[in-house]
Amino acid sequence: MANKNNIQIKNKKAYFEYSIMEKYTAGIVLQGTEIKSIRSGKASIAEAYCLIIENEVFIRNMNIAEYSYGTYNNHDPKRDRKLLLNRKEIKKLNNKVRETGLTIIPLLLYISPEGYAKIEIALAKGKKMYDKRETLKEKDNRREMERKDTYRY
Repeated sequence: MANKNNIQIKNKKAYFEYSIMEKYTAGIVLQGTEIKSIRSGKASIAEAYCLIIENEVFIRNMNIAEYSYGTYNNHDPKRDRKLLLNRKEIKKLNNKVRETGLTIIPLLLYISPEGYAKIEIALAKGKKMYDKRETLKEKDNRREMERKDTYRY
């Protein structure tokens, strides 16, 4: 039973493609067998993004694989799922996305200690190509410095 809370599905490209402004944690409205697929680690948020429709936040393109024992009760793997946020948070996100051209992306999908599926989303701004190159240079420099530190006698 202790293993069920260790599920963490990350969006590895998010920090490379975007600069993160603010982070929020939201619950997800799931159907039937979706939670079982998430608990078995069969979900992906790499291509997902969030949008606001009529003061409600939805996540689109999040892939939760069909549950292998689901029979006819199975779900649609790529359906839009509603995210649960406070009204103030939704209003703030809506204003930022509308006026400054920011986007909302998922960073991490996990199971909370209470057993609920939660998603960490972020208000993010897309990086330009030169920003991505700069990020890679910084990463390489950091790695090189760590290598030099470990080989000193």
